[in-house]
Amino acid sequence: MELERNHRTPLELGYRMPAEWEPHDATWLAWPKDPLTFPQGIIDRVEATYVRMIEELTSGERVNLLVDDLETSRRVDGMISRGRSNLEIIVLKSADVWMRDYGPIFVKSKESIGATKWIFNAWGNKYDELKNDDETGAKIAVRSGFHVFQPKIVLEGGSIDVNGIGSCLTTKQCLLNSNRNPGLTQGEISRYLRDYLGVTNPLWLDSGIEGDDTDGHVDDIARFVNQDTVVCMREEDPNNPNYDALKRNYELLRHARDQDGRSLNVVPIKMPGQVISQEGPLPASYANFYIGNACVLVPIFGGERERDREALRTLESFFPKRKVVGINCEALVYGFGGIHCVTQQQPSLAASST
Repeated sequence: MELERNHRTPLELGYRMPAEWEPHDATWLAWPKDPLTFPQGIIDRVEATYVRMIEELTSGERVNLLVDDLETSRRVDGMISRGRSNLEIIVLKSADVWMRDYGPIFVKSKESIGATKWIFNAWGNKYDELKNDDETGAKIAVRSGFHVFQPKIVLEGGSIDVNGIGSCLTTKQCLLNSNRNPGLTQGEISRYLRDYLGVTNPLWLDSGIEGDDTDGHVDDIARFVNQDTVVCMREEDPNNPNYDALKRNYELLRHARDQDGRSLNVVPIKMPGQVISQEGPLPASYANFYIGNACVLVPIFGGERERDREALRTLESFFPKRKVVGINCEALVYGFGGIHCVTQQQPSLAASST
C-alpha cells in the first residue's frame, strides 16, 4: 500500500506531534456510560474518578467533555465542585470513553494546529459495538476547527508516545499486528509516522502486558518524561507472566538511541500488584499517566501502597513544576484502560514548557 501523494503531508507543512508535556489548550474526555465496559457496581466509582480528574486538570487547562445528552450534561455539571469555569461540556454522542485511541491526534507547526484523524477499528475489530467511535473522532476533528489530515490507516493514540523532537515509542505487537494494517510493512508504517507526526526515529519495543486487549499499547509499558528520558515498567517476580516481556523491552530501551544518536536515560518503575477481575488479569500500570499543564495524573491501585508511593516519587522527580496526583484506578482499569487511555491533549501554540 503506497502513501497517497495527492496532498501535502503534515511533515511537508512543518507540523509535528508535540510531546505531552508541551502546553495544551485543552484535554478531551468522554463521560463514562457503556454498561458493558463499566457495569453496575463499577460505574459510580468510575464517575468519581472522572470528577477527580476533571477537577485537577481544570486547574491548568480547559477540559472538553463529551456527553451523550442534555440530561447527562446537567447531571455532570452538578457533580463538579471546582474548576467548572474551565470545563466545556459538549453534547456529542460516543460509544465509549477511549478518547486516546479514537480521538484525533493533534499536531502543530510554528503558526497553527492541525488534527490527524487515523482509522479506529476497535483494536483489531475486537468490539463491533465500539467501531462507531471512529466517527466520533472524526466529528471531534472537524469541531476543533483545525485542518484535518487523514492518513487512511489504522492507528490508536495509545500505541505511540513521542518526545516531540523526532523519537517515538511503539510496539511491534500492536503496529505490526495483522488485525491493523496487514498490507503495510514496518518501514511503510514508519513512513506514515514520519509524514503525519514528524517521527524520524521510531523505537520498536516488542510486546505489552497481560490483560491488555489493545495488543500491546506502549502507554502501559514505557513513556517519555522528557526529551531524553524514558520511564519503563519492570516486573521483579520471574514467575509473573509480565516478567519476560518487560525485561525484553527494558533491554531494548537500554540499547536504543534517540533521534540524534545518543543513548536514552531509562528509568525503571516497578509494576503494581496484579489487579484481577472475574475475567482475569487487568492491565494495571503506572505508565498510564497523563501530563496536564498543571498536574500529572498517575494511576494508583491501593493493593501495593509502597509501590504506589515509589511510582509517584519517581514521576515527581521529573515534573517538579507540576502537581503529581495519584488517582485510584481500580475501577477504571476494570474497563481495560487507564487515565492516559481516556484523555487526549489538544496542544497550544504557546512556547514549550517542562
